[in-house]
Amino acid sequence: MAFEDTLRSLREFDPGDLTADNIGSWPMAVKVIIWVMLLVLVVAGGYYWHIKELQVQLSREEAKEVKLKKDFEQKAFQAANLEAYRQQLKEMEETFGALVSQLPSDTEVPGLLEDITNKGLLNGLKIDAIDLLSERRREFYVELPISITATGSYHDLGAFVSSMAALPRIVTLHDFEISASKGNANMLRMHIVAKTYRYRDDER
Repeated sequence: MAFEDTLRSLREFDPGDLTADNIGSWPMAVKVIIWVMLLVLVVAGGYYWHIKELQVQLSREEAKEVKLKKDFEQKAFQAANLEAYRQQLKEMEETFGALVSQLPSDTEVPGLLEDITNKGLLNGLKIDAIDLLSERRREFYVELPISITATGSYHDLGAFVSSMAALPRIVTLHDFEISASKGNANMLRMHIVAKTYRYRDDER
């Protein structure tokens, strides 16, 4: 009988009679349907927000996974090439040592000046002056400029500059100045600054 009463009340029910003022007189079946709909909405809303938060968390974890994979690939590559890196480091150390050996020490500077003078004389130049200038200290090395003034023909000057590259120590040439020699139109006077370097291993 209760089921039949419920059906009869639903048939006799007029939706236009539903107001907030008479909510207490609504048929029980209508109340149940509305409560079920509200429950479904609440559950669906909560599920949606929960899923959304999980999706955000999943995106973060996926981004972490991509980064970890890249880090792993990089470290795996480094591990696979570790021996090659060691060999490369050894070669770099040997090359660095060879370069450092080309930097003169204080006691070798007189010999370097003698080598420069001999290069000039062998190429037919007249060495007018060789003067040591003030040292310039850099972060890893000391720079020693040497002022050179020489007189000779154009070809002799060129041969002298080229021969400087054959010196056993590192010497770079800077600040070329060439002018006509006084008293001899066929001769040129050259002023040049040669720079040599000393490693600061004992001064760091």
